[in-house]
Amino acid sequence: MSGSVLNRKSLTRRRSLGPEYAPPSARTSEPGRPSVSAIVDSTTEPPARPASVLRSGAVMAAGSVVSRATGFVRSAVVVAALGTGLIADGYTVANTVPNILYILLIGGALNAVFVPELVRAAKEHADGGAAYTDRLLTLCTVGLLALTALAVAAAPLIVGVYTDYDGRQAELTVALARYCLPQILFYGLFTLLGQVLNARGRFGAMMWTPVLNNIVIIGVFGLYIAVAANSDGGLSDAHAHLLGWGTTAGIAVQTLALIPALRAAKFRWRPRFDWRGSGLTRPMRAAGWLVLLVLTNQLAYWVVTRLSTATGQHAVEQGVVGGAGYTAYSYAYQLWVVPQGIITVSLVTALMPRMSRAAADGDLAGLRRDVAYALRTSAAVVVPAATALLVLAPWVIGSVFGYGRATDADVTVMAGMMAAFAPGLIAFSGQYVLSRAFYAMSDTRTPFLLNLVIAAVQAGLSAAAYLLLPARWAVTGMAGASTVAFFAGFAVTGYVLSRRFSGPAAGPLRRSPTVGAHARLIAACLPAGALAYGAARAAEGAGDVAAAGAGTLTLLLGVVLLARPFGIGEITAMVTAGRARLRR
Repeated sequence: MSGSVLNRKSLTRRRSLGPEYAPPSARTSEPGRPSVSAIVDSTTEPPARPASVLRSGAVMAAGSVVSRATGFVRSAVVVAALGTGLIADGYTVANTVPNILYILLIGGALNAVFVPELVRAAKEHADGGAAYTDRLLTLCTVGLLALTALAVAAAPLIVGVYTDYDGRQAELTVALARYCLPQILFYGLFTLLGQVLNARGRFGAMMWTPVLNNIVIIGVFGLYIAVAANSDGGLSDAHAHLLGWGTTAGIAVQTLALIPALRAAKFRWRPRFDWRGSGLTRPMRAAGWLVLLVLTNQLAYWVVTRLSTATGQHAVEQGVVGGAGYTAYSYAYQLWVVPQGIITVSLVTALMPRMSRAAADGDLAGLRRDVAYALRTSAAVVVPAATALLVLAPWVIGSVFGYGRATDADVTVMAGMMAAFAPGLIAFSGQYVLSRAFYAMSDTRTPFLLNLVIAAVQAGLSAAAYLLLPARWAVTGMAGASTVAFFAGFAVTGYVLSRRFSGPAAGPLRRSPTVGAHARLIAACLPAGALAYGAARAAEGAGDVAAAGAGTLTLLLGVVLLARPFGIGEITAMVTAGRARLRR
């Protein structure tokens, strides 16, 4: 769909809401106001007051690093306990379904709508938005309770939608799902309360409390390994109780751990049910488009889940060595998304309140600077990280998952999936940044329309991989399908955003300075990646951890040395800042 068509339809929708709610792009056309170029074409300096943003981002990134590190330990313990076969697939499906349903029906809407709405309410309401926040929290909590109860009752149907299991495998997966589905309530409360903290400029707790969840799950699976050491490899009902309820307990602890931070922020939630005429219609309407967006994502994910679980069964029947099904895909994805979660999410979360204020004030130039800054800064880390995951996949996977019941064949299969995922990290991160520009302007319709491209490409190519590739390689092909889909979505979103802000005169995306910065990063990472691969091969005799470490250090050194000749200012600035900090 062309950008001009999106413009006309979006403007019609904004006029129906009234001028006070029109995003800045509809309020900056008077003479004398600065023209706004495309976000992806911005070459302006970083946004004003970058130190506070970087400081907040650093706090979140540090929490995310610790959370991810303990998450790797958690994943390693889970794989050591269950392996990557059918039992592991059953647990993974049961533990993933609550998150899928939560994100599908409410979570995506809360993440994208809540902060802009709270910022707007604080600006427009005499009480600083306190009553509005209480009403919005109450409405969402009631919805979460209802959704959780319905999901637990419908567990057999839900499992049947995502798998084609029968017999004991189906019974076990349904039982685990019943124990895990109450996580929906705690996921929702964690997001709601975390977004309240973010809107108040307190970012650390939401990134640090998942560490507690990881510790609880590590303890639960460590206990299972101890009590099931002499079992025949099956999962008894008592073991299912332990793993299912123990996993849910981890999410509950993570949520309750936000309470001290909320008290420190002087937030007291008073449930309010006087919803009529309180302005909640606008966020609900915006949330509706996000529910549709997540629905399209989950339809694509459903295709992958169904096909990968079926592939796992076919691989077992054909005697394929190594788990080539859903669990391997899931853990490869979990590791692949780490750099984006640490860097891009932390940076954009710190910027989102300011981006929302800029949008509410009609300051599109400020919004453009923030998003362009986020694109360039996150790319300086994400592009080298994607290179490392591509060239060092066997050793990285072996370092994290190569323990317990995980065999060398399992590691090889997951490494292939990781390598197929790796290039897509660049586009996935960029797409995340660009979509937040729309959300800051309270436009959730356009991201939904653009997301149809990603979902359609991913589902179509995943089906093709299932039909055309042997069981050993089908799920790896599905990982490659995701990479192609992310790049298609990134390109289309960048094009539409260019048309939205500047019109056809902005020029094609290929002339964007931000795309040029990405290209220089990739050009520098190619030789650095080749050297990193050689270093890992040379050190692999010392083990996977040593090989992965040697390759990573070589890659980082190569990128730093090439940053100045390739004109990569973001990396040069990071190195300079690091040296100054060390001197101090």
